[in-house]
Amino acid sequence: MNLSAPKSTTFYIALVLGVLGILGFFIQLPFISGYAFWFVAIGFILLVLGIMLPDL
Repeated sequence: MNLSAPKSTTFYIALVLGVLGILGFFIQLPFISGYAFWFVAIGFILLVLGIMLPDL
């Protein structure tokens, strides 16, 4: 398996999703707090795909 660094856009989108999920867990935010786990999970999955797929 050949791993590569994700593009900066992919990294920043994953970072924003993760931070929103963590903030939604600790602070009551409309819409985000109910889906905080999914924000973090999708951010992590996006980051893993960015590492595994060279064009993402």
